Amino acid sequence: MTSDLHTAPVVTATEVRVLEGPNLYFPKPAVKVTLDLTAYLDADKDVVRAVARTAGLGAIQAGAAHTEQRQRVLARLAERAVRHVSRASGTGRLGVRSRPGTDRSVVVVSFVWRRRGSAQALGESVAPVLQSWLEGRDVVDEWAATVRDAPDGAPPRIVTPHIPVASVTGTNGKTTTTRLLAHIAMTAGRHTAWSSTDGVVDHGTTIEPGDFSGPAGARGVLGAPGVEIGILETARGGMLLKGLGVTHNDVSVVTNVSADHLGLQGVDTIDQLAEVKAIITRATRPGGWTVLNGDDPRVWAMRTGSPARPWVFTLDANSPAIREALGAGGRAITVLDDRVSVLTDSGVPDRLISVVDVPMTISGLSRHNVANVLAATAAALALGLDRAAVVEGLRTFQPDASLNPGRMNTYTAPAGLGGSCTVVVDLAHNEAGLEALMDVADGLRAPGARIHLGLGAAGDRTDEILENLGEIAGHRADHVVAAHKAHYLRGRTMEELEGHLTVGLQRAGVAEIASYPTELSGLRALVETAQDGDVVAIMCHAEREEIYAWLAEAGAVADDARSIRRKVIAARGEHEAEGDIATLWEDEDEARRIETGARLYAAYPGDARITYEYGGTFDSAGHPERAIELYREALDAGLREPFRHRAGIQLASSLRNVGAHDEAVTLLDTLAEERPDSVGIAAFRALALHSAGRSSEALGSLLTAVAHSSTDEDVNRYRRSLTAYASELDRQRG
Repeated sequence: MTSDLHTAPVVTATEVRVLEGPNLYFPKPAVKVTLDLTAYLDADKDVVRAVARTAGLGAIQAGAAHTEQRQRVLARLAERAVRHVSRASGTGRLGVRSRPGTDRSVVVVSFVWRRRGSAQALGESVAPVLQSWLEGRDVVDEWAATVRDAPDGAPPRIVTPHIPVASVTGTNGKTTTTRLLAHIAMTAGRHTAWSSTDGVVDHGTTIEPGDFSGPAGARGVLGAPGVEIGILETARGGMLLKGLGVTHNDVSVVTNVSADHLGLQGVDTIDQLAEVKAIITRATRPGGWTVLNGDDPRVWAMRTGSPARPWVFTLDANSPAIREALGAGGRAITVLDDRVSVLTDSGVPDRLISVVDVPMTISGLSRHNVANVLAATAAALALGLDRAAVVEGLRTFQPDASLNPGRMNTYTAPAGLGGSCTVVVDLAHNEAGLEALMDVADGLRAPGARIHLGLGAAGDRTDEILENLGEIAGHRADHVVAAHKAHYLRGRTMEELEGHLTVGLQRAGVAEIASYPTELSGLRALVETAQDGDVVAIMCHAEREEIYAWLAEAGAVADDARSIRRKVIAARGEHEAEGDIATLWEDEDEARRIETGARLYAAYPGDARITYEYGGTFDSAGHPERAIELYREALDAGLREPFRHRAGIQLASSLRNVGAHDEAVTLLDTLAEERPDSVGIAAFRALALHSAGRSSEALGSLLTAVAHSSTDEDVNRYRRSLTAYASELDRQRG
């Protein structure tokens, strides 16, 4: 049963990793051993059967070389190797689990530990024991002695919380949800510390900058003096490399699971990624709550593995997940009649707040942030925070560089080609994030305006993700440039990254784009080409602070909730005071209309639309002089269509009424050039010409317009005659 070691590969442990906390394999500290068993995969069936008998497996189906069945047998052999050494070293009971790796030659075996030194030695023993069995030897006793003699080493660096703790994970939205939940907790008057990819923050003060979305962040949060509530952003990397940073949490939140960081650390599929994210749900106390996205099937399925009660959040008020959660003794949170609402088995919804009154939702435009709001609200209530404080926290959390940096931060900035544009700064690190950014950009741009996008990604994204990002950008943005992240190339070159982005862009029909080496240079170029009402979106990962500084230098102003709401309404071709404007024109009393218009004019200083409507109140009341002043003011303030065109006609009509006939004709000439087929403009122009003493010209021009544009039956019959009469009048004038 020997093998030629010069021609056959040896068994190797590619990784022996000590996990400090709950992990993919156990809800407690464990050691993970990754084995390359190519030697066994290549071996003859009889050799594998003999090793199985040595290991105590008895008769087995060894499977042919390089088959999945063979790999499954090898996983059992690895588990047996751990148990043999463990028993020989004096440990009779040990939790051991094994699983096949993605590659057929790879097997992972894991086991729980209490003494670091002996656990490390036990992990290192697995490959030599399996190698010896393959060669017809047995080194179990030698390695058992090494395990017995190993020093204790440091205990697990895991924290047992003595305060309420919420852990937040997910592919998208976990940082925003963490920040919002922390803000709500502080609004409730609780001393709150939290960790995220930006650092460890103690009640609003950053005490450790950097990526602390792993166990080190948990230690920093729970070690903060006087902390009463801890909130932990929990990323996949930390859980895979070190395990969860706490023995348990009181509330776990899973926002979603989508393709991101696949192909790293043994996670190759979305289902495997979901299994990793579920670690925090399995570590939730039985009396706690697991807050899960009911719109994501993989996330909602996590309720079955959690000892805690389910609290579902969903954008669909009729989602089956709501019935399932309530049927299991849990709760639900959704949007009912545009209000964030909590549902229990009482059947009476608790309507907390209108979605448009929550700034982070971008006036309800950002659907993924609506979902984040639902998740954070459920978690806050699950932690026992006061309802009124939760509502106030939702109302006061602004999507700006102070409270939520790098996540849908919107600014009003001077546009390079005149007027102002909206700048949106967002991480948008994967397909779902870019789609969300494009949704917001589309909902903020003025009618007829363009979306400009600074497209970029970190080098650890797969080729497929990079190409998908390019395709999304090509379909949804009007103007795209590459804005690279030099510090996040992660083994790639800028040319390689851009090549994959370009493949996706070409699928969407975009042939070439300009390229910039940094996010900031890409943003500056986009703003320079922006026109009034455009939206400039930048996928920002590397240069957030530099971009904020440049925006301030360029005179950009962060949008508050009211500014955002105004843009959203304007993007729909409406005004935020649309209801008040409608009420104004429903009033039959001319004096009251002017009074109402005056109040609106005072409430919206410099607003072109309100100025235009106010001018109309004087026009309709027979005061053309004041109407002219206000129409001019509205046009100078950048009044947009369709109101700009209407204001031009009304201004010309008022000018005619005060005797400024020539000016009225000149203005109407311009409008006629813009819309040569408009009979209405032709009629007003004829009136102005007549008032100016040019009656023949007035009649001729009106006849011409009617003859060219009208579909009336009699006009159709006599179109040639009408045209001839108009020509005759024109000759007489000449």
